[in-house]
Amino acid sequence: MNLRVVPGRLHAWLAKRPAWFTDVLLAFFVTVIQVQSVAEYAAVLPEPAARPASDFGHAGYALLVLSGVAVVARRRWPVAVFAVTAAASLVYFGLGFPDRMACLSLFVALYTLAAYGERRRSLLVAGAGIAVLTAGWLVAAADVTPDVAVGWVFFRIGASIISTTLGESVRSRRVIAADAQQRAELAERAREEETRARVDAERLRIAREVHDTVAHAIAIINVQAGVTAHVLDKRPEQARDALRTIEQTSSRALQEMRAVLGVLRKDDEREPHAGLDQVDELARKAGEAGLDVTVEQTPATAPMPSAVSGAAYRIIQESITNVIRHVGPTRVTVAIETGPDALRIRVTDEGSRHRVPVPTRAAGPPSTGRGIIGMRERCQLLGGDLRARARPGGGFEVVARLPLAPAGSRL
Repeated sequence: MNLRVVPGRLHAWLAKRPAWFTDVLLAFFVTVIQVQSVAEYAAVLPEPAARPASDFGHAGYALLVLSGVAVVARRRWPVAVFAVTAAASLVYFGLGFPDRMACLSLFVALYTLAAYGERRRSLLVAGAGIAVLTAGWLVAAADVTPDVAVGWVFFRIGASIISTTLGESVRSRRVIAADAQQRAELAERAREEETRARVDAERLRIAREVHDTVAHAIAIINVQAGVTAHVLDKRPEQARDALRTIEQTSSRALQEMRAVLGVLRKDDEREPHAGLDQVDELARKAGEAGLDVTVEQTPATAPMPSAVSGAAYRIIQESITNVIRHVGPTRVTVAIETGPDALRIRVTDEGSRHRVPVPTRAAGPPSTGRGIIGMRERCQLLGGDLRARARPGGGFEVVARLPLAPAGSRL
């Protein structure tokens, strides 16, 4: 048999032991120490100054056993155990039995009361109990001889106070550790919530980019496909140009999709995001879809933040997409004004002209669906605002304001 396995098994068994097992061992140890110390005192001093514990039908031993066994319930009923051990101590010393280690169970009860009880209530009970015990011990020691034996009374008083202080210290450390653990759990939960919020924000950003890219491309392809079907037999050259526009638009949409979804792949290099420097290309593509787009842009005096430039491009793209999808060929004006503190965008159209009958085109003003909601969300994320409304003379306009400084840095 391998003897090294036995300590390991014993350690594992002790680690899984119930709480009451420790208290039973402690009660047995305290009882044996109390009884043994008094018995040895009687054997060494046949004629002791104190009364032998065997007097009154071994009443001293009975009180020591009672107080020692009471330690078993110290965690569950700390106040009751303290009351039992204190009463046993008063009776024991009131009958004149010897000191030695007779108060060990009382000290354990005071420690447990301060360590596991409610702080205010436990300290009040312990303080009141020690005061009563002090008075009872001093009265019982009034006729003790020799006078040196009175020193045991002060030892009991001091040991009782020390036991209570030690229990309070352990309780305070346990409370501090529990508070630290709770703060650590709250901090970990806050980090997880922050990470989850960042992930959700990134998902929303990717979904918005995909929506803007795909919606714009599909709108142009839809219009060009309708034009192709309408002029295929009569004007094949125009149909060929429309198909070429479809090919270019779909290719451009695929490139933008790769750039947007590339953030999901760590091993891929990200392509530059769309910005205001690509508005002219956007207007050219819209022109191939039948729109007459005019871009009026004031030059910027300082480099523009990429987030603002990208959001502005997507707002203009979505606005033009809505015109292509819901209005058809018309005149569109894109005004971009860069101020000292904000970028202002205004996209207006003149309404439907009904010049080219495209069967797949829907009439009426742009809807307030996810497109406009997405544009407004882009503005709000940067601390700006957006208005989308029908014009009194016909057509529709989208007006957006994007601060050039982050929302948290403005005073």
